[in-house]
Amino acid sequence: MIFYLALLGAGEIDGWTIFAFILAYFLAVILAMSVHEFSHAFVATKMGDDTPRLQGRLTLNPFAHISGLGMLSFLLVGFGWAKPIETNPLKYKNYRKGMALVSIAGVTANLIFAFILSAGFFFLNYFGDPAQTNLFLIFLNDFFLYGFLINIALLVFNLLPIYPLDGFNFIRSFTKPGNKFEQFMYRYGNIILIVVILSPLYDILYSTVFVSLLNWFCMFWGLFV
Repeated sequence: MIFYLALLGAGEIDGWTIFAFILAYFLAVILAMSVHEFSHAFVATKMGDDTPRLQGRLTLNPFAHISGLGMLSFLLVGFGWAKPIETNPLKYKNYRKGMALVSIAGVTANLIFAFILSAGFFFLNYFGDPAQTNLFLIFLNDFFLYGFLINIALLVFNLLPIYPLDGFNFIRSFTKPGNKFEQFMYRYGNIILIVVILSPLYDILYSTVFVSLLNWFCMFWGLFV
């Protein structure tokens, strides 16, 4: 993000426009993370586990979910984290079903949220050019675009079948406890995750999914105009 802002500052863009971008990005990160974590808490509660509710996590209030260090990391380098939702799978009405549904709840919510944000981005740009209008529309355009970007980033990242991500927990819900894959991931998952994040293949995967979904969603919204 710092590099991007440096590029903005090098151009003929005034300070208020840069401020609008920073505010839009900041709000997009907070909302995307809050929606993700709340969805885990909501589904876990529906499956019979009251741990998230007792810990005050069954809320969309960002202050219940945001990690200060994780937020700072997201703003500085574009990668960060929220406070993970603590659950007790033993309380689920159906253990395997609960594990699977809770695991994919966050990414499902991010996908739905991204779909909604794509509507705002599409219609705002279809009926005008926000960059040539007032500051509020510039802010909205940045919020819709970067909100979409961040939600898709959370979707792609968390679907990776690597411990401790949601993708791993989803797969684990269909396998026998203590299997070799599970043991391997518990031992080396964090190392593999770092390697994947630093790999250009991850950037290619994310960029492909981001562009494809944005195009598909905008094509859908285009059916209404």
